[in-house]
Amino acid sequence: MRTVQAAAAAVTALTAAGVAAVAAGRIAGGAALRPSAGRPPAGEPRLTVHGVAAGTVTLTRSLASQRPGTYGLAGEGSHAVVGPVLHSVPHPADTVVRRLERVTHGALEPGDKVWLTPNLHVGDPAGALGLDHADVDVPGELGPLPAWFLPGVRDTWVITVHGLGTTREHPLNLLPLLHGLRFPVLDLAHRGDPGAPRSPDGLHHLGETEWRDLDAAIRYAVRYGARRIVVHGWSTGATMALRAAAHSPVRDRINGLVLDSPVLHWESTLRALAAAHRTPAALLPLAVRAAQGRTGRVSRHGDDTTGPPNIPTLIFHGPDDRLAPWTHSRLLAARRPDLIRLHTVRHAPHNAMWNADPAAYEEALRRFLTPFM
Repeated sequence: MRTVQAAAAAVTALTAAGVAAVAAGRIAGGAALRPSAGRPPAGEPRLTVHGVAAGTVTLTRSLASQRPGTYGLAGEGSHAVVGPVLHSVPHPADTVVRRLERVTHGALEPGDKVWLTPNLHVGDPAGALGLDHADVDVPGELGPLPAWFLPGVRDTWVITVHGLGTTREHPLNLLPLLHGLRFPVLDLAHRGDPGAPRSPDGLHHLGETEWRDLDAAIRYAVRYGARRIVVHGWSTGATMALRAAAHSPVRDRINGLVLDSPVLHWESTLRALAAAHRTPAALLPLAVRAAQGRTGRVSRHGDDTTGPPNIPTLIFHGPDDRLAPWTHSRLLAARRPDLIRLHTVRHAPHNAMWNADPAAYEEALRRFLTPFM
């Protein structure tokens, strides 16, 4: 009898542990799919401000704070722009000194907790860049989608679509270049963004449903005079661009794609997002399956796309992206080398290929866009 009771107790304990693990997996999977704009990008460490001087800021030494390039530096109620590491400035061994380009919002004080972000600008194109624009509403299936429209003389429009952890402020990094090339630009907010309709389940679907908002933006552009369209998408915005090029009823108007840090293998990205939320390694498979179930995503190989695009495509991606593996961009480019060019960017995290080397990024983009002028 005691043996039977002990076995029953063990079975009960195992069952309870299993139920708890599944529940924890569901919580972790849901957290990975929650929009996170305004918080540190997934996996991005918080840094401490150790000092601010004329034109410099001293930060906690880490792999993140030593990245080359230009980044936003965000904190609670503050935003600044930092340039390259200044090795010649004396500093303690556990810190890094970077050039402080400007403080755009709030103030930086010693002791502040901050993080690097790809967003250099805060506000709209007029306030942040001095560029005239119109606030427009794109009719979407869930309701009006706010967008910034910058006029241009060309009949090719560029539609910009941000991705994970950012808002339509992120494409502001490139608006001076696109405006200088005289392209009309439509910078879109999609479901889940501030001012845009909420996704019915409140979750981010990694482009699976969001692409229909891009489809609405393409229709809007065609209605107002676009003869050709280039979609420039970051992260899941790049996934949206690929899905629109494959499935949109007006995909014939899409003549080019620019994909920055594209999410091409959703299982890898979900696992990375769950890990960034400090999900224990043993629960990561459960978190991925829970997220799959909640979003209705079923794919044997975890791929988001049905095949390579059949239009000219430029991919910006690199091996230091921990959320969207670079390997999948390499494989995609290899399938259509006649149409797809991969511009490899090193020492750049997810969503930040421009930040690592703005000049090289913009030159590659300018060359790609030249045939559309």
